[in-house]
Amino acid sequence: MDLSDKDVIYEDNHYIAINKRAGDIVQVDNTGDKSLEDMVNTYLTAKYQKPNGAFVGVIHRLDRPVSGMILFAKTSKGLDRMNRMFHDRKVSKTYLAVVRTRPPKDTDTLRNWLLRDRKKMITKAYDREVKGGSVAQLDYEVLGVLDGYYLLKVSPLTGRTHQIRAQLAYMGCPIVGDNKYGYPRGSLRRTICLHSRSLEFIHPIKDEQSTLIAKLPVDGFWERFNVLLK
Repeated sequence: MDLSDKDVIYEDNHYIAINKRAGDIVQVDNTGDKSLEDMVNTYLTAKYQKPNGAFVGVIHRLDRPVSGMILFAKTSKGLDRMNRMFHDRKVSKTYLAVVRTRPPKDTDTLRNWLLRDRKKMITKAYDREVKGGSVAQLDYEVLGVLDGYYLLKVSPLTGRTHQIRAQLAYMGCPIVGDNKYGYPRGSLRRTICLHSRSLEFIHPIKDEQSTLIAKLPVDGFWERFNVLLK
């Protein structure tokens, strides 16, 4: 599927923010499926009639089964400056996750050491320092419960691969649909109930506060949780 205007959350001369569909890949991988990076290029090329194609810079990534906010750069200047902001942790990221098991506390900070298993392509979490591991930290808050499902607001303070998935699973609360991390069954659509909700930052070129929010997917499940997002 190609992108349309309704997939675009925000756009200026330097950046474009997309509400990613769960199942889309951000960059080309060995599946050969069309990437979101290519879709953004196609969208911008058509919109601005660029005969040689558009510049699209990948700033950050979302796992394939995850939906929501993702920001791309439209200029090399924009890419360099935003890469620096992500590296310096000057961008606040918020996710929404749905779990079946009630977390032990309504709000808490999780701190773990994560170790990547490259053969199994999963991240393992530990409650102690492990050789070759990286420290990972996130804050979570239970926003409410609906039909036995708990909606969590998750704010990662570090940006490790599969961090939220691994840390919530280690807490005993695997994300709905995430059978890779211990949920009893996977989704038929190969998606998980993790949504990149928002990015907040000082625009590195305009020097103004920016808060970008991605609406929940409309898939027969997610949209029910809008009542908990007042």
